[in-house]
Amino acid sequence: MNRRHDIDALRVLAFGLLILYHLCMLYVGPANDWTFHLKSSYIADWLKYPMLASNFWRMDLLFLISGMALHFLRGRLSLPALAWKRTVRLMLPLLFGMAVVVPIQPYVQGVDKGLVAPGFGHFLLRYWTGGPWPAGAFDGWQFGVTWNHLWYLPYVWNFTLLLIMLLPALESGPGQRMIAALHRLRGRPLLVLPALPMLAWNLLLAARFPQNHAVIGDWYAHASYATMFFYGYAIGTHPALWTELARLRRRSLGMAVFCFAAFVLLDRLGDLVDLGGWSSATLAAGHHIVRVLRFLYMWSAIAAVLGWGHQYLNRPFRWLPYAREAVFPWYILHQSVMLALAYVLIPLKLGAVWEPALLLLGTVAGCAALHELVIRRTRWLRPLFGLDARPRAPRLETTPIVQAQGA
Repeated sequence: MNRRHDIDALRVLAFGLLILYHLCMLYVGPANDWTFHLKSSYIADWLKYPMLASNFWRMDLLFLISGMALHFLRGRLSLPALAWKRTVRLMLPLLFGMAVVVPIQPYVQGVDKGLVAPGFGHFLLRYWTGGPWPAGAFDGWQFGVTWNHLWYLPYVWNFTLLLIMLLPALESGPGQRMIAALHRLRGRPLLVLPALPMLAWNLLLAARFPQNHAVIGDWYAHASYATMFFYGYAIGTHPALWTELARLRRRSLGMAVFCFAAFVLLDRLGDLVDLGGWSSATLAAGHHIVRVLRFLYMWSAIAAVLGWGHQYLNRPFRWLPYAREAVFPWYILHQSVMLALAYVLIPLKLGAVWEPALLLLGTVAGCAALHELVIRRTRWLRPLFGLDARPRAPRLETTPIVQAQGA
């Protein structure tokens, strides 16, 4: 099996989009609806819809790619070895990140709110002992410590262990027939049917269990992301299904554009509907249509990304091996680097162009420097950022995509 360069590239690009998304969280408005650890004074309400355009599928795509990673590893490892490998890859960076990388985030958030006294050293000692903190000092103040953007790691770990426990059933006759049914999807059913479980989870769980990224009680997020994780494992490298995704790439992109445009139109009309004295039945029907459009958009956008990626990214780009190694350290570092810079730059009032430009440049430069000059050159640090202790020697032969560190 040849290495799937397109999946490697999509993983890199998806995490790059995540970094850009978190930068935009500093600026998107209304600020009360789009809360973040810090907010700039240059709030742009127009960012709402570009943010929603990626928000509806970006994390789902990452969990789907994470499920693919488990699929690729399964052929090489026993179940206990697979569970141990993924535990080391995911939990070491999580624990190290919570203790060393993340603390600057609750510190700047707490100081900005006036609920934490300035002085990072004093804050760090108190943080390492578990608080207590004033109510609302930072996201996760109730627990004394926080994992902030690293919430993705324990969720992937949980889904990995759950799927490993289910693998004997999935690899049985009935399980293989279920996966084969997914592999046989073609045309319109491939662009519609996988969205239906996601819509069902939203209808059944979203209102009762709003996402909290705290694992406990986060049942809507668990159901949605675990479903995408399973999709990734089931899709794997099935050649006919990937060929179909590539064939449908224009149709899936057109469907995604149509569904999102309709969603935006109905959302913009929402205020007029509320003011127009419409019946409760009509309003309920409108809300259901919006939900259907949202999840059809989510899956068709993912199908388009996979299809276009398979068509044009499945080649050995020269930049890809380095980016493949760098992406997980950058993911761990980026939000801490960005918020530390924002804490310094926001009070300077540099303007609505210079401030985000300098923040983006500084975040990229900071992540690049820390990865290149420190992490990848320090053997004991590498596993703490999801890398092998020793860099892998380049191979001449093609290999499966197994370097899905943390994703």
